[in-house]
Amino acid sequence: MKTKDYKGHLALLGAAVCWGLMCYFGKIALEPDSGVTGLTLVEMRMTCAAICFWLASLFAPREHVRSKDLLKLFFAGLMGVVLNQGLFTIGLVRTSPIDAAVMTTMTPIVTMIAAALIIREPVTGKKVIGIFLGALGALTLILSNKRAGGKAGDIWGDLLCLTAQISYAFYLTVFKGLISRYSVITLMKWMFTYSAIIVIPFSYHQLSVTDFQAITPEIWGCVLYVIIGGTFCPYLLVIVGQKTLRPTVVSMYNYVQPIVSSIVSIATGLVVFNSTADVLVKVVAVVLVFTGVYVVTQSKSRAELLAEHARRRQTNGE
Repeated sequence: MKTKDYKGHLALLGAAVCWGLMCYFGKIALEPDSGVTGLTLVEMRMTCAAICFWLASLFAPREHVRSKDLLKLFFAGLMGVVLNQGLFTIGLVRTSPIDAAVMTTMTPIVTMIAAALIIREPVTGKKVIGIFLGALGALTLILSNKRAGGKAGDIWGDLLCLTAQISYAFYLTVFKGLISRYSVITLMKWMFTYSAIIVIPFSYHQLSVTDFQAITPEIWGCVLYVIIGGTFCPYLLVIVGQKTLRPTVVSMYNYVQPIVSSIVSIATGLVVFNSTADVLVKVVAVVLVFTGVYVVTQSKSRAELLAEHARRRQTNGE
């Protein structure tokens, strides 16, 4: 494996950990008596993240963005930020963190289909097996937590979270070429600026009636994590992974999020081991997830398959 591939995998692992923790802190920030609504949190995420990326750009080399790419960045922000994180945040208000985590397991499957249709990435046996193993491990982990107790989900909340994952899957595939042309900071500052502007018409009323002084320090702490730890940092990291790895490989790291959520739930006492069997189930689930990720990384890309086919033709010709 190339050094840049290791860098990409580590970046994606870091992003998955950040997003896994966000399910926990985001749910606390959105409790009914917190004073923070779903749309208010979405707008704060978009606006504050945009400010952070513009401030970061002051310390990065200046980069000219072509006019036609500015339009593409608008749609990248719409699909990769607004619909993905916006719908997921609003869906999290209506459903349980466990059901929201279940919805994230759909991303690699949708990404594999989208990559096959749009950029002609091959659907190989290893890729299918890897996604199956990862999904099996993630679902085993999530459902084992659900048996331990937790709030029931809501169908509309689940559908919003599912739509968020589908949007993200197409974002990973459609904008692969655009992402390779610019630096991480340049991409993010424009995507989040557009995202903040798009959300304002929907969030303005709730923002105007929010009593910010009544929000407790604990809730502000959770909101701060959502902005920095759940938005600014992971979006920086995931772009690093996107620049070096295929869309399906990037999406496989969604399966790490339930592992992080489970660790947090166990650490905070939300999930308790009732027997040795519970421990074994979780260990097996984690092994399945990382085995699935590994198998997908070993599958061949379209370029590799074409090169292999060309070598065979050359050999047969000789």
